[in-house]
Amino acid sequence: MNVKIGTAPDSWGVWFPQNEKQTPWERCMNEMAESGYEGIELGPWGYLPNQYEQLREQLEKRNLKLTATTLVGDLMSDEKTDEMITLLDEMANLQLRFPTAKYVVLIDDCYTDLFTGELIRPEVLNDEQWAQFIGNINRIKNHAKAKYGLQVVFHPHAQSHIETEEQIERLLNDTDIDLCLDTGHHAYADGDPVAFMRKHYARIPYLHIKSCDLKVREQMQKEGWSFAKAVSEDVMCEPELGVVDMEAFFKVLQEVNFNGWAIVEQDMYPAPFDKPFPIAKRTKEYLDKITKTVEVS
Repeated sequence: MNVKIGTAPDSWGVWFPQNEKQTPWERCMNEMAESGYEGIELGPWGYLPNQYEQLREQLEKRNLKLTATTLVGDLMSDEKTDEMITLLDEMANLQLRFPTAKYVVLIDDCYTDLFTGELIRPEVLNDEQWAQFIGNINRIKNHAKAKYGLQVVFHPHAQSHIETEEQIERLLNDTDIDLCLDTGHHAYADGDPVAFMRKHYARIPYLHIKSCDLKVREQMQKEGWSFAKAVSEDVMCEPELGVVDMEAFFKVLQEVNFNGWAIVEQDMYPAPFDKPFPIAKRTKEYLDKITKTVEVS
């Protein structure tokens, strides 16, 4: 097992390229490094520096490696998929200059409005919609591979068209795309990330690590909260605190000899500026501890 622990701007409450509720990028990067992480995702395009010389300088002086870029959009829409491919082209011109950044994390837009909870797309796709959805995923995956040699990994996400284990299994069956398994979102949708990782590890080269507080999810469902409201109430929580058996998960990583990045990506928007850093340090210390425990056992 060779698990490299990284983090992402999402763990600092960053959802947008620019937003007054978000930590300034310099502070975010400083705290990422001070927390002891090895690598980072780029996050929303335009939040961290996206000019090569500046980004290289900022990463090098903090001893951080770039691991991936992120692509989020409405995969039901051919037009929106075209826009995502255009953005992928722009990001790839930067990404290819960082040899450690081999992945593009692909996420489907939520079918609810993040802030109102209103249903804005069909929650369940019919066969025709599913075929279009799969076709657009393949367009992005094939474009990234053929033109740039980058690997697109699909990230199942709460309140999107790939969230339950049944939907993920269907995606795996109908495509050859690999996954970015997110332990927190998997648990949110009543999945078992430990058993799922053991079953599908050959299709999971890249991980997002966090947990889920099912008591908050229960309150969310009872009171009709939006996903953003639930996030502000810490529905996604530290790996040590939620429903995911993180020690068992890391034991599976050892069993399957996982060799890759595990990125701490704890949804936290909006986050008071002094909230993320202590959580990031605690999380890194906790993951280091269980990694060593698993390796010794």
